[in-house]
Amino acid sequence: MSKLVGKVAIVSGSGRGIGREIALKLAGDGAAIVVNDLDAAPAEAVVAEIVAAGGRAVACAGSVTDADFGTRFVGTALKEFGRLDIIVNNAGYTWDNVIQKMSDEQWDAIMDVHVNAPFRILRAAADYFREAAKQEADAGQEVFRKVVNISSVSGVMGNAGQANYSAAKAAINGLTKALAKEWGRYKVNVNSVAFGLIKTRLTEATAGEGNSATIDIGGNEIKVGVNPQLMKNIEAMIPVGRAGTPAEAAGSVYLMCIPESNYVSGQVLVVGGGRP
Repeated sequence: MSKLVGKVAIVSGSGRGIGREIALKLAGDGAAIVVNDLDAAPAEAVVAEIVAAGGRAVACAGSVTDADFGTRFVGTALKEFGRLDIIVNNAGYTWDNVIQKMSDEQWDAIMDVHVNAPFRILRAAADYFREAAKQEADAGQEVFRKVVNISSVSGVMGNAGQANYSAAKAAINGLTKALAKEWGRYKVNVNSVAFGLIKTRLTEATAGEGNSATIDIGGNEIKVGVNPQLMKNIEAMIPVGRAGTPAEAAGSVYLMCIPESNYVSGQVLVVGGGRP
């Protein structure tokens, strides 16, 4: 029996990669999904995929860093589906440099997308969570809701060249632990999933500097990808012997969204194939 029937989830950054797999995984188990991407086309494509499979989904395109995005994202779920049960803060990217070469723009951009944006989304959901919990308690019901913040092993262990990203992902773990304490009374489980090496368009091996892929964020062309030899070296240090897949990453998020995890909160689950 599907475990998320009747639930509504919002998943940021779900037009591509890991976020797309999370949206499809939750939808496949019965949840209605609000799909988000910076661009409308990928978000609408995922919505179409979910609907074609018999699920329910709508798009909420736009940048999670916009000041009003949190309110709009939460509002879309409430307007279209009448409730909100699951929040997955997944949107993000990396913009790496050693600290002496890192600009204020690089630092601020990464903190904005990985810390400020999730904060605003969660703040926007607070009133609904509180009121829904009160009504359910008055009716003698115990209904659990879920927040899954996407972190990284860089936020747990740190990583050279990623002072901004490591700091941001450590911060989201701190926010997770604080809200687990604040929202426990409302039956909201708040957890982080810290990914290790997952193969996506942001980590795919590239042949060299001249062939590096880029993504456009706010007019900035940001290089992505990992040198093939470095990728092999990293994978050699992973006990299971390879990088994870987006579907495997989505599976770990799913674990934090189902009823079996109702007594799990304030935790950081490292998903690294055995590598801490």
